[in-house]
Amino acid sequence: MQKERPSWLRTKEFWDKSFEDRYEKIKNESGRPRLKTFEQYFEWRSKKIINNMVQKLNQYPNMTFIWTEISFLNAWWENSHPVKQKALRKLVKEGRLEITTGGWVMPDEACTHIYALIDQFIEGHHWVKTNLGVSPKTGWSIDPFGHGPTVPYLLDKSGLEGTIIQRIHYAWKQWLAQRQVEEFFWTPGWKTAKPSMIVHNQPFDIYSIKSSCGPHPAVCLSFDFRRIPGEYNEYTDKFEEITDQNVERKSKTLIEEYDRIGTLTTHNVVLVPLGDDFRYEYPSEFDSQYTNYMKMFNYINSHKEMFNADVSFGTPLDYFNAVKERHKEIPTLKGDFFVYSDIFSEGKPAYWSGYFTTRPYLKLLARQFEHQLRTSEILFTLVYNYLKQTKNPRLEGSVKTLEKYYEQLIGARRNLGLFQHHDAITGTSRANVMADYGLKLFNHIYYCTRLQEAALTALIIPDERVHMKNPLQSEVVWDTYGKPAKKLQVTFADKKKVVLFNPLAEFRIEVVTLSSNTSSVRVYDTRLQVHVPYQITPNIEVRDDGRRVISDQSFDLVFEASMPPLSTVTFNLEEHTNTSNHCEIFCNNCSSFEQEGQKLFTTKRMLPGDIQLQNSYMKLVINRNTGFLRQVYRKDLRKRNAVDIQFGAYQSAQRHSGAYLFMPDYDAPEKPVLNNYVNGNSMQDDNIVIVSGPVSTEITVMYLPFLVHTLRIFNVDDPYLARGIFIENVVDFESPPKNRDTELFMRIQTDLQNGEPPEFYTDQNGFQYQKRVKVEKLGIAANYYPITTMAWMQDTETRVSLVTNHAQGAAAFEPGRLEVMLDRRTLYDDFRGIGEGVLDNKPTVFQNWLTIEAMPGAPRYKRDDAFERVHQKVPEPDSKDPLYELPTQTAEYLSRTLNYPVNVYLIDTSEVGDIDVKSHEMFLHAFPDGVHLLTLRSIPDATLDQFPSESAYMVLHRPGYSCSVGAENAKGKTYSFTEETKFNNLKVTNLTSVSLTGLKSHGKVKGFQDISLEPMEVKTYRIGF
Repeated sequence: MQKERPSWLRTKEFWDKSFEDRYEKIKNESGRPRLKTFEQYFEWRSKKIINNMVQKLNQYPNMTFIWTEISFLNAWWENSHPVKQKALRKLVKEGRLEITTGGWVMPDEACTHIYALIDQFIEGHHWVKTNLGVSPKTGWSIDPFGHGPTVPYLLDKSGLEGTIIQRIHYAWKQWLAQRQVEEFFWTPGWKTAKPSMIVHNQPFDIYSIKSSCGPHPAVCLSFDFRRIPGEYNEYTDKFEEITDQNVERKSKTLIEEYDRIGTLTTHNVVLVPLGDDFRYEYPSEFDSQYTNYMKMFNYINSHKEMFNADVSFGTPLDYFNAVKERHKEIPTLKGDFFVYSDIFSEGKPAYWSGYFTTRPYLKLLARQFEHQLRTSEILFTLVYNYLKQTKNPRLEGSVKTLEKYYEQLIGARRNLGLFQHHDAITGTSRANVMADYGLKLFNHIYYCTRLQEAALTALIIPDERVHMKNPLQSEVVWDTYGKPAKKLQVTFADKKKVVLFNPLAEFRIEVVTLSSNTSSVRVYDTRLQVHVPYQITPNIEVRDDGRRVISDQSFDLVFEASMPPLSTVTFNLEEHTNTSNHCEIFCNNCSSFEQEGQKLFTTKRMLPGDIQLQNSYMKLVINRNTGFLRQVYRKDLRKRNAVDIQFGAYQSAQRHSGAYLFMPDYDAPEKPVLNNYVNGNSMQDDNIVIVSGPVSTEITVMYLPFLVHTLRIFNVDDPYLARGIFIENVVDFESPPKNRDTELFMRIQTDLQNGEPPEFYTDQNGFQYQKRVKVEKLGIAANYYPITTMAWMQDTETRVSLVTNHAQGAAAFEPGRLEVMLDRRTLYDDFRGIGEGVLDNKPTVFQNWLTIEAMPGAPRYKRDDAFERVHQKVPEPDSKDPLYELPTQTAEYLSRTLNYPVNVYLIDTSEVGDIDVKSHEMFLHAFPDGVHLLTLRSIPDATLDQFPSESAYMVLHRPGYSCSVGAENAKGKTYSFTEETKFNNLKVTNLTSVSLTGLKSHGKVKGFQDISLEPMEVKTYRIGF
């Protein structure tokens, strides 16, 4: 770890004085809703700020202002007088109020997923266009804790011309400053062509006035002219009003600071923000800031011989236009700016890698909500337009029901968007604020589920007379916030038909698990007209005395389902007794009931020695003492790998680790957290249960109540599922003070030789990928990186991939080791703004896929000092890009199916009796399986914004995967749309290529056959039905 503040940052000697010409001053208000809820902040500050802004910009005709987060602007708009709305719209048209970025929020860039990022940009941009008549042209992302290339890529695809970033590691600030690089083109790792959008890095530590006027905070404080009666702080101490007597002195000082900023670039334009979190809530601040700055501006501009400068209020668009005129040789950058570090509190680095994992329950809930919203969007668009085109009067009730739910669909979009805020999905708000976010997500999962039920009912149940009686019901019941979701039980009495919906535009084989009250059952696929492979798995209850009791009333029905792309399939449950489909149980501490003198399940004691689980592709060796994986043997490759799963925790350094920061106690050893949950009075393997059946085999080890760990492999005819190891961890930190200052990880220690220092790869927002190399001189906190869908490591022979379904931190700190942080409890605040620790941990179910695949026979690429190449050297203009690594096809597929599982619905006949249900419904024909349908999102009506139109945005993504790693398992994919491609039973009247968020038209497309995507590309088309 670096122990002291670098001298260059302490003195900022590289900010010398050799600059002249033009300065742009931006008035801005930054919002960080972390201490109060969204609604509280709006009433407390944001509403007042916007009202003052409208009033004062009309009063001062040369004043400018920017606004970024549309969520707050929408809240003001919905409650403001039309006269005020008109005044605000006029300011926007004049260019004095610039809407920057235009997303629903200023999103985090580490924990957000590609779907939610795009969705909140669409929601915000559409609002701006509809209500203000403009399209955002510049971005403003000055508060996320580190920056990646995904958001700039999305903004560039949305048609923005420039964007501004702020929080990057102070060493990168130095690196860029020394080379006079403030602007660059940020190119995604897989591309060679540079984008059209310019990225500007603010060179100062933070965006407040104290830090943004130049390199000297003590000087900059004196140029913050806010003076509110009753306020006493560091800038009121420095307050000095501009008068005729001091205007020359103050102007010279201000220009000296601006000059120093100017030395950090090769052109002669400086951008200086004038604002901070929730500023300008008082009209007097507008007056004071404007009046004092205008006195200096007028003095500077009228004394060219003294200053040789032009200073004015401006906007980011003004700045980028000026830069384009002057700067023709803008460099290109690849990579990202994680991990962010500051040195605010102690003069030594503090790494912001804790928030990658903080509050995993909510990170996971957001991803589950994203899946439900995406499913709802697709079903609404397809079913609503199908019903409109059929013009069947008997289905008019279903049309009205869907139209009623559309308003809730808009609310769901906006609440998912709100949670992408850089103090929301990060988990970096106070506990009551996080609970408010969580309840918003939780409540709209309910509405999304009801919409899905209504849409599918209208489509697959022919008797429209029963549609209003809700015969189709989601199997999953979201009952209580903070608790795991529950499942409805299938019964022969009134729930013996099951409808599955595949929300992906590709064929999949899925293993589905239903809760059943009977073990005498089998499953019939009405589409294929065959009985499908299945098994009956027992539910095992843990009694207070520690005994495991096999239930005779509750079972899991596990079966294999073949699902065409974007389709529904109905499965019938039939009464049938076949004990060969009952799982076999290996357990030393289990008892079971008998029915008619026979046990439902064969129960055996475990044999001595290590435990082995196997299917046709691999054999797992399990450590008998711990119940954790120890070794994997791949039968198809005749290759054995050590794959040792471990659990441990870092001890938080008191008053250092917190919601934002990961700062473990380096003097303390790793905490053996499981020791407190081991039963010392019996053999360790009394906590182990093995369940083996014809569809799957699994082992569960219980360290109750802290951890329940399950490994599962599948015996199905699918090369993806059969080659993956499914991992489930149920973690419960219990109530404080238990497990205080504990940062829990799952570690996978292998025999891979992945470099010294070790290298590994992480995804970025579920969209692109980045190589990581351990920085040897820094500790574990600086070597933890964000993942949202997967991470992997590899050597010349083997790649090990870990797929996840929510955002978390990951590291490869030692050779052969890959670990992910599961949960964190920190007793103290880390002094980054929320004023409390993280103590509101909730029981959370973590799910992963683990794959072990063969590398190609090609020699390994030499690392050749990658850290120095990336972090220190200036890349040569003609240097070749290093190999861009992609996930294997198996990992990429398993990631998508984990994030977008099959939706399960039951037909409830208790009120309607036996009814006909269509055997299947296929929405797509000849859709390329190598293209992911990211969303199909109905556009609001042009006049009634809470009412659907008959048009939708179809957002497509062509995911990339390696063609060489894991090639023995690869399937041939198609990427071309043809004249045969269509939505079944739907007439498409118009197809237009548009910008990512739909605001700019690129021209009409004759048909689906003219759609094409480059590898990794995301594109949007507007479809009229």
